[in-house]
Amino acid sequence: FCQAQQTSYSFDFTKEKEVRSGISVDVPDGNYKVTIRIGSKKKAGMTTIYGESGRLFIENLPTKKGEIVERTFTVNKRNTKISDKESVKIKPREKTKKNWDDQLSLEFSGDAPQIAGLSIEKVEDAITVFLCGNSTVVDQDNEPWASWGQMIPRFFNEKVAIANYAESGESANTFIGAGRLKKALSQMKSGDYIFIEFGHNDQKQKGPGKGAYYSYMTSLKTFIDEALEKGAQPVLVTPTQRRRFDEQGKIVDTHADYPEAMKWLAAKENLPLIDLHSMTRTLFEALGVENSKKALVHYPANTYPGQTKALEDNTHFNPYGAYQIAKCVIEGIKTNKLPLAEYIVADYQGYNPAQPDDLESFHWVPRSFIEIEKPDGN
Repeated sequence: FCQAQQTSYSFDFTKEKEVRSGISVDVPDGNYKVTIRIGSKKKAGMTTIYGESGRLFIENLPTKKGEIVERTFTVNKRNTKISDKESVKIKPREKTKKNWDDQLSLEFSGDAPQIAGLSIEKVEDAITVFLCGNSTVVDQDNEPWASWGQMIPRFFNEKVAIANYAESGESANTFIGAGRLKKALSQMKSGDYIFIEFGHNDQKQKGPGKGAYYSYMTSLKTFIDEALEKGAQPVLVTPTQRRRFDEQGKIVDTHADYPEAMKWLAAKENLPLIDLHSMTRTLFEALGVENSKKALVHYPANTYPGQTKALEDNTHFNPYGAYQIAKCVIEGIKTNKLPLAEYIVADYQGYNPAQPDDLESFHWVPRSFIEIEKPDGN
């Protein structure tokens, strides 16, 4: 990455002799509009652009030799500081994540990335969508892990910034306890959104006061009340299914009564609900017992460097699977008739989880960051 600390955030790469893999700029917390010129006078290109810890913004954009096109998107940047006396209690694994540092980072990837120049400008009027959840939502830094939270920026124009606060292994109450909600609230304004997806890890908590209609419900209510106090719109999102099939090829529900508890709360509070629990059941069953593995982290040994054992994870998605789930969330936004739907990108063509994208036509260039250890949570 090129490190840039100057106060002028405009960069011209056309005279550089080497292709830059990315750039990082020291900036305060906030939303930043990135206007980027993609292409080259000398070469054809195929460019993909990520921001921060792997949020997808530009996907496989082709340019002809001599062609330079301009694209704009908005990136949310934050650090751990809540106030002069308080900071988010991040996990050791997060200390190297670009999501929590003092810089706004962009990564240039794809089959043949071509970047001619860019400018970065702080904006105050973008709608911020705060994502709160676990490893199925978090910005996964390393291949082959991925989540819907890092894919969904690709489907919004520059009027929307996705602020992904999710973290692997979190439940609703531990998310609050670590100060993640408090940090989000410190950045939240009227007209923003907060999407809340928990359940995978909450259901493992045992003891007095624990359970779907006890501690889980209490924590969800805290998210809702605090966001409404800020003038933001809470959206409840039921947890994604685990890949577990019965003998008839149907998905077995593994989340006990947590999805139903969330649905009950959404109805009681008159809040929009995106039912990923149902949509991912449809998706997995449409793919089938074997092909559904291709949406999750299932890879034979030696697929990746240092991977001596097969990866067989039935909870966490790979890029293809995460991309499908992100489209499910977009459909949920449309179904709920949220005003946010106005800012979905023009090239989005709709999605039906019963008819998932063709596996063979999904083109993904793996990023250079590889991790064979499973994320926290299951």
